[in-house]
Amino acid sequence: MMAALSDSATDERTARMVLSMLVEPNDPVTGRLLAQIGAVEVLRVAERDDDVPGLTGVDARVWRDQFNPSAAQDIAERLGQVQQSEVRALVPGDAHWPAAVDDLGDGAPYVLWVRGASSFLARPLRDFVTITGARASTSYGDNVARELAAYAAADERVIVAGGAYGIEGAAHQAALATGGDTIAVLANGVDRLYPAGHRDLLDRVVDVGALVSEVPPGAVPTRHRFIARARLMAALSSATVVVEAGFRSGSLAVAHRASELGRGVGAVPGPVTNVSSAGPHRLLQAGVASLVTDAADLVRLADRQHSVEEPALRARHTAVQTRRPSSEQERTL
Repeated sequence: MMAALSDSATDERTARMVLSMLVEPNDPVTGRLLAQIGAVEVLRVAERDDDVPGLTGVDARVWRDQFNPSAAQDIAERLGQVQQSEVRALVPGDAHWPAAVDDLGDGAPYVLWVRGASSFLARPLRDFVTITGARASTSYGDNVARELAAYAAADERVIVAGGAYGIEGAAHQAALATGGDTIAVLANGVDRLYPAGHRDLLDRVVDVGALVSEVPPGAVPTRHRFIARARLMAALSSATVVVEAGFRSGSLAVAHRASELGRGVGAVPGPVTNVSSAGPHRLLQAGVASLVTDAADLVRLADRQHSVEEPALRARHTAVQTRRPSSEQERTL
C-alpha cells in the first residue's frame, strides 16, 4: 500500500496533503525531513526499510509506524472528496501561503487547509493580531476582547482567534460586527465546525473571512492538535494579546510561542481576586508580555513589532523559498 501511495503522490502539493492525512502536525522528524528533501521524497523514505537520515534504527521504525497501511487505504478517496469540496489546500510557493509560518522552521505546517478568503493570509504580518484567552470568560473579559477586536478591525487589522467560547468568540463577533476581517485557526478539519455552539459564528467567519487548519478535512480536535495549533496562532500575527487566562490555560502557550518567535505579546490586567487574571499577570511579571490597557496599546504593539521583525522575516522567507522544492501554482483542491 505504501508503494501505491507514493506512486500516486508524485507532486509536492499532493504529497504534502497526504502527509497531513497520515502524520500529526508539528512532528519534528517529518518537519526536518520535509525541509531537507521535500514531501514526495519523505513518502518514499517512509515506505523503504533503509536508514532515515538523523535517526537510529529504532527511532526510524517508530517514525514509520505513523504511515500505517490500513490508515492509508482511504487516502485516494479522501483526496477525491477534497477535490470536490470548497476546501483549498495551500502549500509553500502558493500566492496565498503566509510567509510568517515559515518562521516555525521544522515546525512549519505541511499544508494549510482553508475555507473562505485564503487571500487574507497573503497580507503583511503587521496586519494580523491574535486575541486569545479564557473559554470561561467573565463579562469584563468579553467586553475588553470586543473593544480590542473592534478597534483593531476598524484599523484594518485581521483578527486571528481560535473560534472557541469565551474571549476568542467575543473577538470574532466584534470583528464581524464592525465589518472587519477575521480568521479562525482550528484544531480540527475546516469542514467540521467546532465547538458546535459556535456553528453560526463560524459560518459567518467563512462568509467574510476564513477558517484555517493544518489538519485535513474530517479531522476531529484532540489535545495534541490544540497544543500544536498554538504555534500557528502565534506565528500568523505580529502581536498576540491574552485577555483572561488561568494558570493552565492553553492561551498562555500561544503567548509563549509568540515570544519565542520574537512577536509582540500583550496581556490585559484584571482583578487580583479573579483566577482568570492569573495568566495575564504571570506573563507581565515574567516580562513575557507588555501591558495592554486599551486597543491603542495593542495596535502600537503590533506596529512596533512590524518595524523590527518585517525585514528579517522577508529575508528568512526568501532563503526558505530558494531551498524548498517548487510547488504547482495554487489551485483549489
